[in-house]
Amino acid sequence: MADLIQYYGTGRRKSAIARVFLRPGSGEFTVNKKAFEVYFVTAQQRASAKRSLGIAEIGETFDVITTVRGGGVMAQADAVKLGIARALMEFNPELRKTLKGEGLVTRDSRGKERKKYGQKGARARFQFSKR
Repeated sequence: MADLIQYYGTGRRKSAIARVFLRPGSGEFTVNKKAFEVYFVTAQQRASAKRSLGIAEIGETFDVITTVRGGGVMAQADAVKLGIARALMEFNPELRKTLKGEGLVTRDSRGKERKKYGQKGARARFQFSKR
């Protein structure tokens, strides 16, 4: 039986987690068993998710299979971006310098700020009335 060649990377953003598998192929891109264009609706989401492939300039040589959970769709797109970057570095460690120069290797650690007591939200206060 032939061994399956694939490269794996995990991407995270806020509460979204993406598992990304790169397999040699024709450039097919699936997210949660759906077509890429069906899952990521807006152009901004698509551009964000495919940014790592565009910079590495090897978009058509790999099939990208991802499973994403949690967060919103934009956070999921950013998680996929980081996952692809990590998988590409596993494929070719020399790509790290190019990806790092574009800021694609670093995880975005920003998250949701907690709600404070005595307030409506993290920063929003309850309406104040003098009289």
